[in-house]
Amino acid sequence: MLDVTVIEDPAAAAASLDPIRGRLLAELAAGPASAAMLAGRVGLPRQKVNYHLKALERHGLVELAGERRKGNVTERLMRATAASYVISPLALAAVQPDPDRFRDQLSARWLLALGARLVRDVGTLITGATKARKRLATYALDGEVRFASAADRAAFIQELTAGVGALIRKYDSPDAEGGRDHRIVVAVHPTVKPETSGAAGAVDAVDASGTSEGPKASEAPPAVPELTD
Repeated sequence: MLDVTVIEDPAAAAASLDPIRGRLLAELAAGPASAAMLAGRVGLPRQKVNYHLKALERHGLVELAGERRKGNVTERLMRATAASYVISPLALAAVQPDPDRFRDQLSARWLLALGARLVRDVGTLITGATKARKRLATYALDGEVRFASAADRAAFIQELTAGVGALIRKYDSPDAEGGRDHRIVVAVHPTVKPETSGAAGAVDAVDASGTSEGPKASEAPPAVPELTD
């Protein structure tokens, strides 16, 4: 079982968004089970559970883990193909976010568009690497920092932008034969508190978002205006 799978097919995305099928995926992520076993857990007839399982199997979200005899019946034990799933913007290709449509480093919506593109691109790379049976070289850094003031936060953004830009200029080799382009995305946003993770909890964070996307090739990062509360 994979840790996470990116769903790119619209029909598979629709299947996963069904509340009942989502519940079945969660149950099967915990371990293999038959339709009869799942029926007791989710409170549905076995025939209805079997119908949903076949739909999930058709889209590659669950797979056969084994079979066992129970009386005169052979039960199929199913399992989820991943512990969790992420829907790629490719599932809504006609309306997927385009970060190149506008570039506003202080826009939370631009940050969201960058995040959506990240999910799309990395999902596509994972799919290709899996088919080629190759490892995918990636790196991610995640952390938290508490700023004493808006001025400190603005200074941090300025130094971060300058530092990333300097590294890009140092290591960028646009004419290197056999080299491979890499995308760099750096984001800064307020931490979402668990008790306020809904829409209401994020309202006061709108004007505090900052994001810096590493420029392509040897482009120097633009100056970052001061962030204000």
